[in-house]
Amino acid sequence: MSADQIRMPARSLWGAGIEPLLERLDAEGEAMVARTEAWSAINSGSREPGGLQRMRGLLAEAFAALPGEARTEALPPSQHVRADGEVVDVQHEPSIRVSVRPNAAIKVALTGHYDTVFPASHPFQTPWREGDMLRGPGAADMKGGLSLMLAALQAFEQLPGDKRVGYEVLINPDEEIGSPGSAALLADLGGRAHVGMTYEPAMADGALVDARKGSGNYSLSLRGRSAHVGRAFADGRNAVLAAADAALALNALNGQRDGVTFNVGAIDGGSPVNVVPDRAVLRFNVRAPDKNSAAWAQAEIARVAEVAGKHDGIVTRLHGGITRPPKPVTPAQAAIIGWTRATGAILGLDLAFRASGGVCEGNNLAAAGCPNIDTLGPCGGNIHSDQEFALIPSFAERAKLSFLLLAGIERGVFDIASLRT
Repeated sequence: MSADQIRMPARSLWGAGIEPLLERLDAEGEAMVARTEAWSAINSGSREPGGLQRMRGLLAEAFAALPGEARTEALPPSQHVRADGEVVDVQHEPSIRVSVRPNAAIKVALTGHYDTVFPASHPFQTPWREGDMLRGPGAADMKGGLSLMLAALQAFEQLPGDKRVGYEVLINPDEEIGSPGSAALLADLGGRAHVGMTYEPAMADGALVDARKGSGNYSLSLRGRSAHVGRAFADGRNAVLAAADAALALNALNGQRDGVTFNVGAIDGGSPVNVVPDRAVLRFNVRAPDKNSAAWAQAEIARVAEVAGKHDGIVTRLHGGITRPPKPVTPAQAAIIGWTRATGAILGLDLAFRASGGVCEGNNLAAAGCPNIDTLGPCGGNIHSDQEFALIPSFAERAKLSFLLLAGIERGVFDIASLRT
């Protein structure tokens, strides 16, 4: 798209019927915010099945307004390493899937999540308005994103003419814990769609994310030998000390490769001080900016685990891996970023893009070969804290951006088919 085209009015570039729908989205901004406020009042922490079930019911009812099949889909359990080193299955609530024109020539994947990081025991439970801000759990991340996604899709369905674009909405209950149950659904969806749209919040200054690091969570379980520290201290094999040595070795890897970080989050284990502790679990995260760096990090983690297992009397087992692969700016990603900037210009927005060390479902879609924009939600900040906020004026603004992207795909403004050739 040329600079001259960017300066053209939306009705000339996108065709008939666009302007009334943009005006409709402007008028619906307050409704999007009010819906988000109501949804944010429902606790849906990732480990809170009751709240997740309630939230899922409201979302299923709301998204039933779209002209397609809406259904829930059960997720397989994921594994969790307990503090004693035993591995147990963890159950997840179902995902919501809405499929509209599944046999269409062009397929768009829209993803989001209905879980938050706030458990029911957290004091941050009630949303409120503060000037131009809506504060509350999930106001930005991402109940606000789900609300404006729905508004954009409803406007798209009002676009005149038969449609050649089909889409699938996938809303998951486990994104905030790494999408362990929904990963396969994301891979399947990403493998079939030409382009993806994910509704994490944009930044408070309006910028979106282009490149993302990859991320992996690990648990290294260590088992030694307990012993009475007075009668048989030398017979003991201290699992906590072995875990501490491994933690220091991981931390020493920081700075050895550009952009790769290792964060030791916790060491579970220990015993009364008159007993040599025989069990420990070391939990840590790794972030890497590209495929080669991720491979290096994985090799170093395996080496540290192997060295820990060579301590006299210590047995180790490594769990986990990189579940959100890096999302670099590939040629296909660069193309859709350019289209998004051009679409923003139609609305008078000078959209900036920045790299992020954070991860989301956009990483999963990209790994499946689906280029995507993953910060199409409202502008906001302080996510994952009790200061989370979404900027109220950005709801209508970003809903219009999504609508114009979809309309541009439908009307042939963007050569979407070329992204998967």
